[in-house]
Amino acid sequence: MEKKNLLIYIPAFNEEDNIANVIKKLPSSLDGINTISILVIDDGSQDSTRQVAAQAGAKVISHPRNKGVGAAFHTSVKEALNERVDILVGIDADGQFNPDEIPNLIAPILHGTADMVTGNRFSNGKPKNMSAIKFWGNNAVSKLISFITEQRFQDVSCGYRAYSREALLWLNLFGEFTYTHETILDLVYKGLSVVEYPIEVKYFPERKSRVAKSLRRYALQTIKIIFRTLIDYKSMRVFGAFGFLSFLIGTLFEVFLVGHYILNGAFSPYKSFGFIGLGFIIFGLFVFLFAFIADMINRLRKNQEVLLYEIKKDRENFLEKG
Repeated sequence: MEKKNLLIYIPAFNEEDNIANVIKKLPSSLDGINTISILVIDDGSQDSTRQVAAQAGAKVISHPRNKGVGAAFHTSVKEALNERVDILVGIDADGQFNPDEIPNLIAPILHGTADMVTGNRFSNGKPKNMSAIKFWGNNAVSKLISFITEQRFQDVSCGYRAYSREALLWLNLFGEFTYTHETILDLVYKGLSVVEYPIEVKYFPERKSRVAKSLRRYALQTIKIIFRTLIDYKSMRVFGAFGFLSFLIGTLFEVFLVGHYILNGAFSPYKSFGFIGLGFIIFGLFVFLFAFIADMINRLRKNQEVLLYEIKKDRENFLEKG
């Protein structure tokens, strides 16, 4: 088996107290791996994160302001493609994940059985010191993603992940606030293999989440990303469901009105039901029409995705020859 090049990236925001220890614990060699590079995405830190990370031996790319872990992931993917690495692994900067589990995460990719491997923090239930509301929220989102993708996931929000080069070439994401759910939806819809692997995690009661500072904002942003991805990839299912529901409600109004006329010989006093039902039916038909248009746009998008993939591959081949 040909050895692969691995890039480990760490998104960091004001992590001067933890980043050096995390970097030092990362492996310097692994079976099946040729080279290991470390990249820290300094996401607009206001402390010495950049300097500490560089002194610890990592390459550092800094954002001028705090953009979020989604933007940090975009930067890491771009760097991984530019450096032509074979596997990208993401790990948090606070030390909550165990770097010794990296071989487990990359093993399915090395053996060609998966394109993306995401850590599963919940294989043994709620982790110690994780708040009940966060555990409930993660579980609810995981069930939603499982329903959408028709594939069972226990943990869709974990940042401890590994990606093959093929997965990186196919990824086209838009969310900057977070990326965890969108990557799973994007890759599964494109027919790539996404699997989970159970991992250990440590939660520090005194530490506040860098992503979910406001649970309300996090929930709204997450729902927005999921809904946008649904429209992009399952437009017929989303709009078709709304159209069918509207058409069904309108039909029920009309059926009731006709039934009343048959039994009583008059539309009164429910004449307005006819106009209401007609309104729902017309609206449903318009939504159906919109669903067909969105589905047509989606097919064009799929063609564009293939073209983007081929352009990236051609660029990669050009760089290798150059």
